[in-house]
Amino acid sequence: MRKKELFAEVLAYLAPIHGNVETELHYGTPFELLVATVLSAQCTDKRVNMVTPRLFADYPTPEAMALAEPEVVYEYIKSVSYPNSKAAHLVGLSRGIVEKFGGEVPQTLEELTQLPGVGRKTANVVQAVAFGKAALAVDTHVYRVAHRLGLVPASANTPYKVEVALRRYIPDADVAHSHFWLLLHGRYTCTAQRPKCSKCGLSHLCKGPIRAKAR
Repeated sequence: MRKKELFAEVLAYLAPIHGNVETELHYGTPFELLVATVLSAQCTDKRVNMVTPRLFADYPTPEAMALAEPEVVYEYIKSVSYPNSKAAHLVGLSRGIVEKFGGEVPQTLEELTQLPGVGRKTANVVQAVAFGKAALAVDTHVYRVAHRLGLVPASANTPYKVEVALRRYIPDADVAHSHFWLLLHGRYTCTAQRPKCSKCGLSHLCKGPIRAKAR
């Protein structure tokens, strides 16, 4: 099967299942999405959604959080993974947004990744979800599913290489949604341990239980 046909089959299967789904993180503004996405690194969305309501109530804007100290923010987020570093990142990125971007969350990859704690994956999520851009974030689920289904070659052994390989064949109109289609397929069906192959309509394409290296 040619690559173009393979991508068409995978997307045609996943699109009706997940539709126009976006992130499972709860947010109301681009700033809240950015904060929640930073918190979600190596942490479940469920856990993040448990801590953000109180955090957003007290620090709803970059201006408000920029005035906080990391030790104070830590108390709100201490149940997530790596709370010390994430508290410092949240205060740092808030100050960066205020000082460099006039209090508005920037919209480009280059600007977003200037902020503390904001890597390419986080920036791509914010671009796609908050601003509707054709950006594709590669997390552990996307990495795993892309390899198992043969969408990317074995040589695509970093998140960035997977992103580039996927972007070659995914139409711009589907890029933002395809991240969540692949992510949710990996989170609930094509899991790292004990994948639910009997419930997967793409199992005939599977290359085997490849474990993700993305972080």
